[in-house]
Amino acid sequence: MGLLDNIKKAVNDVSNNASSSNKSVDVVFPDIGTLEEFKALPQAAMSTPFDTAAMTVLALCFYPQDKNLSIEMLNYLKGPNPLTEHEKSFIADRFRDSDYVPRSYFKGATPQNDYLPSEPLTVTVSDNPYSYTDEGYAVMHICSGGADSPRQVKVRKAKDGKWYLWEQFILVGIRKPEGSNPWA
Repeated sequence: MGLLDNIKKAVNDVSNNASSSNKSVDVVFPDIGTLEEFKALPQAAMSTPFDTAAMTVLALCFYPQDKNLSIEMLNYLKGPNPLTEHEKSFIADRFRDSDYVPRSYFKGATPQNDYLPSEPLTVTVSDNPYSYTDEGYAVMHICSGGADSPRQVKVRKAKDGKWYLWEQFILVGIRKPEGSNPWA
């Protein structure tokens, strides 16, 4: 089998995987405040990549008020692969200037309302034709009310059948809330 045959096979594999996905799931959360309540949520079973990605947003929203609780929630989502010191440092760095980024992923949260989400708290998680190209992994997409393109959460399926948080790419810059604009 030559290079051209390998390329054709790779394109066909991606095309076959691509036709199998393109959906969005709304994940709704009640008002919670403890790790026990977090673990008791139905989504905490992490039976789908959609649930784990949405739970990641929820866990990060706790960081500005209770850093340790947020880290515990994230470690729960990471399962057998807890946060490294580098990851903890990265998260801390992202929250130095902007505590509003994680809540921007909830429905109704926009720069115009200083990223105050609608109730009930709802995160829409989507996959796309390329979400499942790496076996055992899924790249999920979540839209922010302050960004023009969706951000990603990568999850990994373990032997126990759960989808654990592998990487998150949601703590990136978005439009500033209007309340922080000194000229408006």
